[in-house]
Amino acid sequence: MFKQFMMSAAALSFAVMTGCASVPMESPEKDQALKTFAAPAQDQAGLYIFRDSMLGAALKKTVKIDGEVIGETAANTYFYRLITPGPHTLATESEFSDNLLELNAVAGKNHYVRQSIKMGLFVGGAKLTEVSESEGQKAVANTELAR
Repeated sequence: MFKQFMMSAAALSFAVMTGCASVPMESPEKDQALKTFAAPAQDQAGLYIFRDSMLGAALKKTVKIDGEVIGETAANTYFYRLITPGPHTLATESEFSDNLLELNAVAGKNHYVRQSIKMGLFVGGAKLTEVSESEGQKAVANTELAR
């Protein structure tokens, strides 16, 4: 009986992790404009937060900048925000508490942060990692702009 329960739980977890979640999306025109990766004004910094994996496609994960929710990600989506130069705390919803990333935004520069999904004990967790400009631009080019 226990073995059947565990197999059913594993099958359900797999189904949840491989289904597809959807989030509100921006227009294709705005998406394409942001994929030119223009440098922000010298008194601002650009921030791309992207999720370029299909792992956990059924999960939506909240993203925050300095405690303010900017939205939820789904598989192969990204956000773009202009932020002030200086230190910022990015957070993403994870299994038991938010995972944090400290980012020091540089004026006139775009920053690229990957949100990755990882298997958890009960639900999938998420992690944020800053990546290089070339890696970030390549990943964002294959995702779509979420609202």
